[in-house]
Amino acid sequence: MQKESKITCPNCGTEIDVQNVLTHQLEEDIKKSYNAKLVVEKQKYESQVKSLEVEKAAFEEKKRKENELFQERLDAKLKEEKTQIEIRLKAKIEEQQAEQFKLLQKELNEQSEKLKELSRSKAEISRLIREKGELKEAIEAESQKVLNQKLIEEKEKIRKTEQDKNEMALRELQKQLDDQKKLTEEMKRKQEQGSMQMQGEVQELAIEDWLSNNFPLDTIEEIKKGARGGDCIQVVHTRTKQNCGTIYYESKRTKDFQSTWIEKFKNDIREKGADIGVLVTEAMPSDMARMGLREGIWICTYEEFKSLSLALRETIILVSNAVTSQENRGDKMHLLYDYLTSKTFTMQVEAIVEGFSQMKIDLDSEKRAMQRIWKQREKQIEKVITNTIDMYGSVKGIAGSAIPDVKALELPAFDLESDDQ
Repeated sequence: MQKESKITCPNCGTEIDVQNVLTHQLEEDIKKSYNAKLVVEKQKYESQVKSLEVEKAAFEEKKRKENELFQERLDAKLKEEKTQIEIRLKAKIEEQQAEQFKLLQKELNEQSEKLKELSRSKAEISRLIREKGELKEAIEAESQKVLNQKLIEEKEKIRKTEQDKNEMALRELQKQLDDQKKLTEEMKRKQEQGSMQMQGEVQELAIEDWLSNNFPLDTIEEIKKGARGGDCIQVVHTRTKQNCGTIYYESKRTKDFQSTWIEKFKNDIREKGADIGVLVTEAMPSDMARMGLREGIWICTYEEFKSLSLALRETIILVSNAVTSQENRGDKMHLLYDYLTSKTFTMQVEAIVEGFSQMKIDLDSEKRAMQRIWKQREKQIEKVITNTIDMYGSVKGIAGSAIPDVKALELPAFDLESDDQ
């Protein structure tokens, strides 16, 4: 078949495939026919697009005109409805204003009655102020006589008591400053071990300084750190006699009281041969509200220590003088010890401390009573004044200038504007 589809050119002898030539010609014819149809279809499509654009433009124009017409109708409708709403609203407001005016008129009538009550309240206020002044003057006159005398007597004692309370803190500060200057490294080690030892040393120094300053004739012997025993020993002397007796002091500054302190302190007293032992502690035993004698040892706070040391020293001197004046009465020191550890001596010392404490309690009680009475009267008067001004302000805020000014409320004591200024 392939040989039959080929022919030879008689001129050049080249073989020509007839089938390929025919196929090529057929393809060319088909392409020409297709392109012609494509051109025709393209022209139809472009014609249709132009037609649609014309129709779209016409539709848009029609739509715009319809929207303008609709908007005009809508604006007219809204304007008409707005007018109707304004008419109805105006009528309703006028109706409400009429009702409010009636209510306001009724309230003004009621407030007129309250203003009459306000005038009566003003008279009551004046009476209360007058009574307060008279009562205050009477109370002051009555109490001033008693207070003046007691204040003169207690002024120095109260100042000294407050000074005693602050003395410990001041001494702690001074001790800290001195230790920082002299022994910086030692302070670091003590701080690591805790502040309890430092606080104890501060109280020890305070006890020794106070004894030295107040009893210059006595010998205050410090127990060196690390040695067995308490903190210091007071050897009592007078101008006429040496070594009337000894008082042994032990200082403790901890949060809790330890019962073992007493037994150990008693052993130290026996070892030193002291006559009296005083345990100065910040934490008292749970069953002791104040200073007292426990198993032959005096227990007190730092504030009580000063009064107690005065009483003990004076007692030692009196007993020593009494023993000296007597003969053939046995061991004098034994008699002194028996007396100092007796119930009679305990009651006498406690009575001295109770006298100071009760005087301060009575003075504070009288001050509180007077302040309570004055404060109660002031609160009553302030309550009446406040309620009166509130009521007048409410009426004035509602009625405005229709309410006349009340002269009573324009006085300096009740003039709110002057207070604000």
